[in-house]
Amino acid sequence: MAFNDLLKQLGGVGRFQQIQVTLVILPLLLLSSHNTLQNFTAAIPTHHCRPPASANLSEDGELEAWLPRDKQGQPESCLRFASPQRGRPFPNGTEAKGTAATEPCTDGWIYSNSTFPSTIVTEWDLVCSHRALRQLAQSLYMVGVLLGAMVFGYLADRLGRRKVLILNHLQTAVSATCAAFAPTFPVYCAFRLLSGMATAGVALNSVTLSMEWMPIHTRAFVGTLNSYAYSLGQLLLAGLAYAVPHWRHLQLLLSVPFFAFFLYSWFFLESARWYSTSGRLDLTLSALQRVARINGKWDEGAKLNMEVLRSSLQKELAMGKGQASAMEMLRCPALRRLFLCLSMLWFATSFAYYGLVMDLQGFGLSIYLIQVIFAAVDLPAKLVCFLVINSLGRRPAQMASLLLAGICILANGVVPQDQSIVRTSLSVLGKGCLASSFTCIVLYTGELYPTMIRQTGLGMGSTMARVGSIVSPLVTMMAELYRPMPLFIFGAIPVVASAAAAFLPETLGLPLPDTVQDVENRRRGKPQRQQREHQKQMVPLQPSA
Repeated sequence: MAFNDLLKQLGGVGRFQQIQVTLVILPLLLLSSHNTLQNFTAAIPTHHCRPPASANLSEDGELEAWLPRDKQGQPESCLRFASPQRGRPFPNGTEAKGTAATEPCTDGWIYSNSTFPSTIVTEWDLVCSHRALRQLAQSLYMVGVLLGAMVFGYLADRLGRRKVLILNHLQTAVSATCAAFAPTFPVYCAFRLLSGMATAGVALNSVTLSMEWMPIHTRAFVGTLNSYAYSLGQLLLAGLAYAVPHWRHLQLLLSVPFFAFFLYSWFFLESARWYSTSGRLDLTLSALQRVARINGKWDEGAKLNMEVLRSSLQKELAMGKGQASAMEMLRCPALRRLFLCLSMLWFATSFAYYGLVMDLQGFGLSIYLIQVIFAAVDLPAKLVCFLVINSLGRRPAQMASLLLAGICILANGVVPQDQSIVRTSLSVLGKGCLASSFTCIVLYTGELYPTMIRQTGLGMGSTMARVGSIVSPLVTMMAELYRPMPLFIFGAIPVVASAAAAFLPETLGLPLPDTVQDVENRRRGKPQRQQREHQKQMVPLQPSA
């Protein structure tokens, strides 16, 4: 394949690549914060029933007289006495279940504002019988991400990466900002769904636009750099949430910068690889010449002309005239195998990942501390992943990360509840392995699918990931039946899915496939021989007439 050789001759990783990749990755710092934002904006403070308006709370002990106690001796969150019980002791559990009549919190709740002065829970009373609505908001966001992955992945293969990315930045800015001013809970959920759609498009197109402008030997580095942006964004979220505890202010702070991202994304250069596989050779030439000028390769840019491009990219032009559709992934045997195996890997990674990270309050420690620990463990984990995928390959890295994550989560299911340090350590280790799995699967998917259907393939993979993130809260609810059950499920799925990586081809050091035929050749073991033959047929850049 000649495109990689053209990139090398025009500067490889030159000034253009450095500037564009940096600007493309920058929004990912805040994008990752939106995925887990509700850990803070929807946090549940300590709360108890508000006494009736007729109660005289100025008297000593009047508030306590309305509050029954739970088994731990703490005020019940969802019940109050029908009449004040003055002068009576509060033995553990006796008041809530004793002879004194209790009733629901008909006058609302009183929330502790020591940690969270304002969340969507305190503003719209999403507690007790309305507690499920809190999770509904996050689920709707993930539904938006699922829809965005399907819609914007398809559009990017038809309209180009740059146009769709510009639209995604604008939609994220508008919808996420509007969520900060939402007057009611249904309006908030609607804007969260729209912002979820947009963030999916930003994530997918950022990865592809970066990867398609980089030479082969740098793709693993760029993929890891993308992944590190998400981890640093999680660290940033912990700091911003601590400094700005009011949920509306935090939502606004993480949304307004996307207006700036929208403005400068107009200066991005469309993928020349996408131009070539779309048959638009004139735009391919224009883009490559512009890159040559930015990289300071004036002579090479002047030598590049339509004849050289036709000779160098003749296979891409001949075989890329027909646009592949999403159904092609099911009709073509090679693509079908990729689709099925990658779907399992995407689902398992996201399913287990969000099962761990969306329940930070369940650890019993400071939510800000847990957020920092969970984000910090990604840094060494992704470094190890980068070294493995560059030395041993993508397939062993994908298998190992999922297998180790599953083992850690399964082990956590048999550790006694009072061993909090051991349980937290296993969770952190498992989360680090899942972060490595995300790093690998994004890169691996982009390298396995051909250019003409790459965004659609990434979109379908992300769709399966969103299915996993939507299902994981339902599995968490099974803890009410048997406490370790969710951990056993969260651990078993990655272990089983890791076997799917064994059926995928290795892509270390191989050029990106541009056509379905390239994928077929790779499945039959022909890519290396074809690459050697193609090198012999390379047409060197000639001075233009």
